[in-house]
Amino acid sequence: MNNDIKSVFAQKVGDFRFPRYSELPNVGLYLEQITKYTNGILAPLGVAELTPSMISNYVKKGLVDSPVKKLYYAEHLAYILFVGVVKSVMAIDDISYLYSLQKTIYPCDVAYDYFCMEFENMLACIAGIKEKADDVGVTSTELKTALRSVIICAANHVFVSNSLAEFRKKEE
Repeated sequence: MNNDIKSVFAQKVGDFRFPRYSELPNVGLYLEQITKYTNGILAPLGVAELTPSMISNYVKKGLVDSPVKKLYYAEHLAYILFVGVVKSVMAIDDISYLYSLQKTIYPCDVAYDYFCMEFENMLACIAGIKEKADDVGVTSTELKTALRSVIICAANHVFVSNSLAEFRKKEE
C-alpha cells in the first residue's frame, strides 16, 4: 500500500464527522435545500452527489418517508445521509429492506447516531488513524452485524474511490 495515498486519505477524513441526529436541522427544508445540505456533508468523502430527483426516487421507493407539506426534517435527513453513503455498495431494494428491519428495532435517532459513530470508526481504521476498530453500540445482534458489514464496505469504498482519485492526480 502506498503510504502517500493512505496519509492523504487520513488527512482528508481525520476530522470528518457526521452531524449527530440532535444536530440535524429539524425546521423543515425544501428538496433543493436538503440536497445542498446533504451534499455539503458528504463532499469530504468524495461520494457521488445526490440530486433532487434521486431523493424524490428514494421517497417513491419508500427508502425515505414522504416530506411533510414538501418539507424535509431531521428524520428524512438521517436516512438520506445513510443512503448517500451506502448506495454505492448496496442495491436500493436491499437498502430499503435493511431500513425496514432497522425501523422495527431502533428509533431513527439511535440508528442514525450508531451509523455515524460506526462509519467514522471504520474510516479512522482504514486511514490508519486507529489500529483497531472500537466496538460501537451496546448490543450484539445479527442485524447489527449486517449493518456493520455494510458500513465497513461503504468505508472501504470511500477509501478506494479516494485512492483512485489520488492515482489519477499523480498521472496528470
